[in-house]
Amino acid sequence: MVLKYKNAPVFYEDVGEGEPIVLLHGFLENVSMWHDIKKGLIQTNRVISVDLLGHGQTGCIGYIHKMSDMANAVLSVLDHLDVNEYNLIGHSMGGYVALDMAERYPKAVNRLCLINSTYKADDEERRMLRQRANKMVQSNYEAVVKMSFINLFSSESRKTHANELDRALFQALKTPLQGYIAAQEGMMVRTDKYELLKALNAKKIIIVGKKDPVVDADRILKETKGTDIVCKQLPDGHMSHIENKSELSYIIKHFIE
Repeated sequence: MVLKYKNAPVFYEDVGEGEPIVLLHGFLENVSMWHDIKKGLIQTNRVISVDLLGHGQTGCIGYIHKMSDMANAVLSVLDHLDVNEYNLIGHSMGGYVALDMAERYPKAVNRLCLINSTYKADDEERRMLRQRANKMVQSNYEAVVKMSFINLFSSESRKTHANELDRALFQALKTPLQGYIAAQEGMMVRTDKYELLKALNAKKIIIVGKKDPVVDADRILKETKGTDIVCKQLPDGHMSHIENKSELSYIIKHFIE
């Protein structure tokens, strides 16, 4: 289904019945990433998944998509569907969008699940890497996307999940250049959300990958210790929905229950 937001199409899927779960994909992904995870969720819940700005079948609205811009597009879908309370699940960049939504509408969020994501803002090194990628991608899009995408998987997963990696990469390469650049620019300027997450009066979980090259799992495990934020660690990289699918599905299912 498609909704118009600022003259851009916003694509979403809405299936199942029960307490709503909102699924937000990561950078260079789209709603298709949730295909297998959704199977277990739609048995007991209404599941709404949204293509974020510049990804999948959703258009771009500029050359910088702040997390608040992406959140506003998602909120326009929820408003259209008359959904006022929900459980939020975000993978990577989708987690950043979920945190922005939780910051503005904390009472609407019953549960918040961050998968291979973080509440930390980009440090200087990460911002420089994003800036460099945005320059490189303008002259060699496919090579840059392939290299950065493959590196998100652990070395073992690249072999054991080769077919799924190829399918995910095929979807990643559908992301338009403008969507790539705008998302990177938006992620660069996001703010730290640690205090917000600690204060949020909702059930909270962060699922990290031990070999994740993007998210500092050890730091998150350390910083969330002694808080009401549950932290679960999976053995592989940044793409837990592929690398550790059954374990992730089990954790999410029990978290929602």
